[in-house]
Amino acid sequence: MKFKTAIKPYQAAAGGLGSLEATTRFVFDSKNALKNLRNLWRMNKARGFDCPGCAWGDDNKSTFSFCENGAKAVTWEATRRKVDASFFAQHSVSALQRQSDYFLEYQGRLTEPLRYNPQTDCYEPVSWDDAFALIAEHIQAMDNPNQLELYTSGRASNEASYLYQLFGRMVGTNNFPDCSNMCHEASGAGLKRSIGVGKGTVHLADFDKADAIFIFGQNPGTNHPRMLHSLRHAADRGARIVTFNTLRERGLERFADPQKPLEVVTSMAGTISSFYYQPQLGGDMAAVRGMAKALLETHRLSLASGEAGIFAHAFIAEHTHGIDAWFAQIDATDWQTIERQSGLTEQALREAAAVWQHAKRVICCWAMGITQHKHSLDTVREITNLQLLGGHLGKPGAGLCPVRGHSNVQGNRTMGIDEKPPAALLDSLAHHFRFAPPRAPGHHTVDAIQAMLRGEVNVLLALGGNLAAAAPDTPCTCEALRRCGLTVYVSTKLNRSHLMPGKQSLILPTLGRTEEDMQASGRQFVTVEDSFSMVHASEGIGKPLAATQRSEVAIVAGIAHATLGADKLDWLALAADYSLIRDHIAATLPGFANFNALCEEPGGFWLGNAAAELRFATSSGKAQFSAAPLPESVCPETQAPFVLQTLRSHDQYNTTIYGLDDRYRGVYGQRDVLFMHPQDIDALGLSDGSRVDIETLATDGVIRRVENFRLVAYAIPRGNLAAYYPETNPLVPLTRFGDGTGTPTSKSIPVVVTAAKLNDASRIA
Repeated sequence: MKFKTAIKPYQAAAGGLGSLEATTRFVFDSKNALKNLRNLWRMNKARGFDCPGCAWGDDNKSTFSFCENGAKAVTWEATRRKVDASFFAQHSVSALQRQSDYFLEYQGRLTEPLRYNPQTDCYEPVSWDDAFALIAEHIQAMDNPNQLELYTSGRASNEASYLYQLFGRMVGTNNFPDCSNMCHEASGAGLKRSIGVGKGTVHLADFDKADAIFIFGQNPGTNHPRMLHSLRHAADRGARIVTFNTLRERGLERFADPQKPLEVVTSMAGTISSFYYQPQLGGDMAAVRGMAKALLETHRLSLASGEAGIFAHAFIAEHTHGIDAWFAQIDATDWQTIERQSGLTEQALREAAAVWQHAKRVICCWAMGITQHKHSLDTVREITNLQLLGGHLGKPGAGLCPVRGHSNVQGNRTMGIDEKPPAALLDSLAHHFRFAPPRAPGHHTVDAIQAMLRGEVNVLLALGGNLAAAAPDTPCTCEALRRCGLTVYVSTKLNRSHLMPGKQSLILPTLGRTEEDMQASGRQFVTVEDSFSMVHASEGIGKPLAATQRSEVAIVAGIAHATLGADKLDWLALAADYSLIRDHIAATLPGFANFNALCEEPGGFWLGNAAAELRFATSSGKAQFSAAPLPESVCPETQAPFVLQTLRSHDQYNTTIYGLDDRYRGVYGQRDVLFMHPQDIDALGLSDGSRVDIETLATDGVIRRVENFRLVAYAIPRGNLAAYYPETNPLVPLTRFGDGTGTPTSKSIPVVVTAAKLNDASRIA
């Protein structure tokens, strides 16, 4: 597949006509335009379906409750193109391995169960009964339950996730690696240690009341576009938005609302960020420490002059513990260290601190620019410290807001997709279902891949996702998948993981979020949880492409029935009527009493958040200040000339590549690009557009290199680089992950850059 390539800086605001044009193009390219127009009308509406993209919340006020990337997700899913037996008769797995990720998913929807035949190197049709029997045979033949890995994507519904974790625990394992292990694990772990709850504390409506909003390590224009509406409304009414993000991103600068006709047809747009700071990769903790140091100096001067100080004294005294140790750590951190590590000046950090100081209500948001470093957990806690200083919890317009990725990644964890399940969950399951769930911790994603490499995994079940493209150290991950006894992928579309079959492999085609789900008791709906702990119903409306596609719930139930039978639980009855699953959820999980009745609430219902109500499930019973020192280095193993972060393009959601453009960054028709500061390009003796190779500096002796990337001069700090994943995932060592999280450090990869050894003609088209 050939595309016209260009590098052309984008001059317009985010959103606006460009967003409308892109949405229209994707709707018509789906070959299913009328169906998708109907889908978009019903997306994020009552009796409609939840956006299969990001986890941003809905206010249910807009006529069109979707963004450009949500429209891409819907049209990408609701296509007429099919991948079936006739497709695989023409394409061997070996041939498909040479194709791009974009090509693979563009081929269309999977429509029938498939089994890999190593003799023909092709996937061939298999019946659902035979597929379930093969899975059961492999699981029942395991030497111990921990030879099973149950991977989960953040798109899986609450009902499917609940059945999935229940099945795994009835088999006897807590091996639940999931996509959250690779992105927001630091948010959950850090918040639990600080405030006792691993979720954000704000409501969507709080953005209408905040005086200041701080954004750390996040690009909402591409990753959470509906968030731009909330930020724009806040900015328009006078709230200060302070951004800390390594790259200049158009969505954090200016936004034209596509639902305002005048902003579509003119150059009118609103400013988003009042202040925009570009810290060094991994320098956000130092930046927050600098703000805190400036605030502490101001506070002490206020006290010395006989005033009351600037911190929330009553809140701190009543609701927090450990502030003195943190203050001592601040005093021990000098400005020279803060400036060096953050990449920002003392003056800039004092300026940001002044905004925080004069705001009565502050929200702090962050995403994967914070959570994919070695010291991410401490960074999340440092941000939390800042909010505790001002008492910015438990009141309207203030709080903590980790902005999640996939549309139900938070709900998966709520349902029990957790390799370290809390005792209360296991106790509840044991009491309700009358069995003894395993208590030992299981594997997170990196643990699971390492177990596969050791040959310890007999069965990998993947409920959605694309592990081969999402995980680090791509050659290692692909080899790990091949060493499994059986790999089973529950998927809507063909992806890279399917091309790395284990000794045996199955692809099971599932319904998408947009599609009608008819079971024995009638039409079904599922539920999801957004970043604000709002749970709401999602009911597909489109006719499935093939009768041989099954829902995630039906597939999980079919596997469980074939493996465990119906002695402990009638799995097939649950698949026939999802309200029965919700009854079990209501009986075993806090916050879900009367679950089925609550699903009728327009806009959904709030699960509650103890920390938002100033109840802290910590050892002290109070919010806990962290007194962690700054890391000595973002890349402590080596002194690298450059630090690289992997990121998404605008035509991408996680590992799904909708197209080859990255409009806001001015990249068209290509993905093998490396963003670099112009002065760094000059220092290397190269020029904008030169071809380069990138190699990781590591201490394990493994050569990790990607080749022939095009240099793009960009507004990024010197010494910092950025490039797209999954193309640069081969550079991320499997052995380098966050302290206390296990999350690969995909935002701080030490690398060297050299002129390319290959010419352009050698590249695979």
